[in-house]
Amino acid sequence: MNFLEKVATLDRLPETYRDMTIDEKRERIYEIKRILGNRLFIPGHHYQRDEVIEFADATGDSLQLAQLSKTNRDAEYIVFCGVHFMAETADMLTTSNQHVILPDLKAGCSMADMADIAQTEKAWVELQKVYGDTILPLTYVNSTAAIKAFCGRNGGATVTSSNAKAMVEWAFTQKQRLLFLPDQHLGRNTAYDLGIELHEMAIWDPIGHELVCDGPIENVKVILWKGHCSVHEKFTVAQIEELRRTSPETNIIVHPECTFEVVQASDMNGSTHFIIETISQAAPGTTWAVGTEMNLVNRLAQQHPDKNIYSLNPTMCPCLTMNRIDLDHLLWSLEEIMNGNLHYPITVDEKTTIEGNLALKRMLDRPS
Repeated sequence: MNFLEKVATLDRLPETYRDMTIDEKRERIYEIKRILGNRLFIPGHHYQRDEVIEFADATGDSLQLAQLSKTNRDAEYIVFCGVHFMAETADMLTTSNQHVILPDLKAGCSMADMADIAQTEKAWVELQKVYGDTILPLTYVNSTAAIKAFCGRNGGATVTSSNAKAMVEWAFTQKQRLLFLPDQHLGRNTAYDLGIELHEMAIWDPIGHELVCDGPIENVKVILWKGHCSVHEKFTVAQIEELRRTSPETNIIVHPECTFEVVQASDMNGSTHFIIETISQAAPGTTWAVGTEMNLVNRLAQQHPDKNIYSLNPTMCPCLTMNRIDLDHLLWSLEEIMNGNLHYPITVDEKTTIEGNLALKRMLDRPS
């Protein structure tokens, strides 16, 4: 049964969790954590709700949490508070004796879903007809296990928003061109920072099944998959221009999943880790408009009351799929473990794991 089929057959959350008070849920989660001890590991992504992060044994970005899961050999149960592709990566990196569980299977990622393996294989055939054996595939870790495996068996690698520049530079030591999946904006912003002009980039449209470029097709160096993050695309140049007019002292920092125009108009851009560290080290009294997921922005504001921190988008909402995991679903997963059940385990088959880990290893073996 594939992921979509699993989602279609989801059980409803038992009413008992709706009837419990928040304090009762919190008390029960702490009790289960105490009972299971080192057998349980709960990684929590930066974008998760505060009510979930309270119980996380570690917080971080997706790859960081997967790596922590890998090194935690004592944990029999890894209840991953993130989204589907993150739990897949954790399963690929952990042992067969460890069980990765996603509290809610509807916690997916729209960006990762924009590049499925059938589309990618079809695109690869067409691109090989145009460019021959001159392309290396790179995929953002925000992608499915199948896409990571595709990159692994075709000599490519994964990238993160922190090491994207280093990985793109490495890719060009391997082949003349690269295919960057699935986020066109991270690919474009990274390539441009490395001196590749916009007219040397093309977009592969998986829906229209066509290559779109402004310049001569033979001059293309970077082929960008037409995918994006639905959260980061909601930040606009108009929002930045309004802040420049009304609050010129505000520092504007955004994630490189934002559009090229927004990144160019901002003061700084970088990974989630970069944003957290930059604001943490900023002088008291400074003001920051942040272009990333709302749960993280609110948490940064709470953690740094000596600074004025708010979202670049005043009407921003948290990531809907990240927000799927709540106190109820976390408790439900833990209760099922206590009952001897694996509730929504995430498993990646052996072939996909081997090939996907090749892509991960090529990244992890290189300096950032």
